[in-house]
Amino acid sequence: QVQLVESGGGLVQPGGSLRLSCTTSRDMFNFEVMAWFRQAPGKQRELVASSGRTANTYYADSVKGRFTISRDNAKNTLALQMNSLKPEDTAVYYCYGQRTSWPRGNYWGQGTQVTVSS
Repeated sequence: QVQLVESGGGLVQPGGSLRLSCTTSRDMFNFEVMAWFRQAPGKQRELVASSGRTANTYYADSVKGRFTISRDNAKNTLALQMNSLKPEDTAVYYCYGQRTSWPRGNYWGQGTQVTVSS
């Protein structure tokens, strides 16, 4: 099967930075899309940023200019560099991958908590 494992969450003060990482158990090249989602308490899960196989990227308006998604297919690693963090960035962050070759499907990591607070 396919596993996505996140790391790098934690507690940070407003204005600080964190770097999240996601490692896949299968070759990342065959994931058509890799993305980061987040879910805050009482809110729906939302797309934060995504990276296509050819490294085309998308960012939610709320994180543009502050977050950077990067994808290293050779290392099977997806990263999210988060700068200038705000309290409203507090959420559980999930790694997501859409795989178009066997085993096809949509895969999620277990989530990592990011808390921005003074």
